[in-house]
Amino acid sequence: MENMHIVFWLLKDISWCMIWKPLGVAMIFPTLIISIVIAWRTRQFMSELCHNVAISVWISANSYWMISEFFHFDEHHIWGGITYKHLALIPFITGLLILMYFYLWWQPRNKEETEIIEA
Repeated sequence: MENMHIVFWLLKDISWCMIWKPLGVAMIFPTLIISIVIAWRTRQFMSELCHNVAISVWISANSYWMISEFFHFDEHHIWGGITYKHLALIPFITGLLILMYFYLWWQPRNKEETEIIEA
């Protein structure tokens, strides 16, 4: 499943690069759904869960950004210098915050559990 996930993700990004709108939009669904399934399956391991949820929100941000470019609303201004493309920062930052939580808060307090998983 993880290997197919990469294939879908690459097809989505190649479609974005080549401006193949139907394929790019279609590839959002299997890419995102599989990333969520992977996160769910690894939920018993905090390290894997945090990284896989961060990947899921990254795919969401990336997909929104692609759609905003495909349908030409990426450069429309919301307020001041902020455009609709900048809204992709919300899930990007969410993923970063999840990883910061794991590395700065959870992992230092659960060293034994992290060492067992890595062994």
